[in-house]
Amino acid sequence: MAEGKIAVLGGRGMLGSDVVSLCREQGREITVLDLPEFDITKASDVEESLCGMDLIVNCAAYTNVEKAESEPELAYKVNTEAVGRLGTLAKKADIWVLHISTDFVFDGRSKRPYVETDAPKAISSYGSTKLAGERLLVASGCSHCIMRLEWTYGRNGKNFVTKLIERAKSGEKLRVVDDQRGAPTATTEAAKVICKLLTKMPEGVFHFASSGYVSRFDMARFILDRLGISVDLQSCKSSDYVTAAERPLNSCFDCSKISEFLGEPIRPWQEPLEEFLRQL
Repeated sequence: MAEGKIAVLGGRGMLGSDVVSLCREQGREITVLDLPEFDITKASDVEESLCGMDLIVNCAAYTNVEKAESEPELAYKVNTEAVGRLGTLAKKADIWVLHISTDFVFDGRSKRPYVETDAPKAISSYGSTKLAGERLLVASGCSHCIMRLEWTYGRNGKNFVTKLIERAKSGEKLRVVDDQRGAPTATTEAAKVICKLLTKMPEGVFHFASSGYVSRFDMARFILDRLGISVDLQSCKSSDYVTAAERPLNSCFDCSKISEFLGEPIRPWQEPLEEFLRQL
C-alpha cells in the first residue's frame, strides 16, 4: 500500500465524499478540501493544499452540463485552468495526482465502446473544458493518472437516479431518452477503484464504469420497477428535447484495461444500483 497523506479536492461532493469515507475506513490519512474554505481556482489554495501531502485525488469540477454553455469562463477556470495549475504545482512538489474526468470528452458517435486510446472530441462546453484540463495535466509533466467516469450516481448530490425518483413520486408523466447508452456507475464502486489506484499509483488514462450497457429509458424502467413505482413512462429521442448542451449518445466505455490492471472483474451495473435503491 502506498503510505502517506492524501488530499481529496472536492471531498464533500458526490464522488469525493465516498472516496473520503472509504479511505478512512481503510485507515488512510485523509485531508478533505472543498468549498467554501478551499477554492481550486485560487493558486494560493492549491499551493497550500499540497503542503505535506503525498497523493492528491482531484474530484473538484464544474459539473453542471447545461449551465456550462452559459458560463464557459467559469467552467474553464475550474475544469481546465485549475487542473493545469494543479499539475504544475504537483510536478514541482513531486506529488502524484489522480484526476477524475468524464465520458463527455467524446462526441458519442462511435459504434463501439470507447477505449483509452480513442481520440477525444468533445461536443459541449463541459466536455471541452474537461478535455482541455486533461491535456494541461499531461503537459505539466507531473506524475498522474486520469480516471474517466460515466453516468455516476451517489448519495451526496443530484443525479439521474434521484431526479427520476423525485419526478416519479410527484406523479407527473415521464419521458426518457432511449438513444443515449452507457453504464450507470455508483460512486461507491468508483471509490473502491480509486482506493486501489492510490495503492498502485499507475500512470496514464483509465476508463471505469460498471459492467454492461443500457439506455437511459431502460435504466429508468429498471429503477421504477425495483421501487414499485407506477408512473406513465414513455420513451423519446434526444432530438425531442431542446437543451443548451449536446450530449454524447454513446457513453459506453471498454473497461478491460482497468479490469486487467486491478486483476478483477467489474460488477454489472444492476447490482450496485439495486443496493443504492434499497438504501434510499
